[in-house]
Amino acid sequence: MSSLDPSRKPYTVRHKTSDGKKLESCFYASDAFEARLWAMELNTYIRQHPNCIDSILRTEA
Repeated sequence: MSSLDPSRKPYTVRHKTSDGKKLESCFYASDAFEARLWAMELNTYIRQHPNCIDSILRTEA
């Protein structure tokens, strides 16, 4: 599926690093759970620390 698929929406995944920095990544996904899975697959820190995610927000494109 491409990112232009109408069933996919933009989501922002926000997380904190061990030193307190707040970072965010954006993914096109069908829901928040899929956005979390993308974040875990593509970000090594999130994969190793999945509880560092503080929020997953649906954003407007």
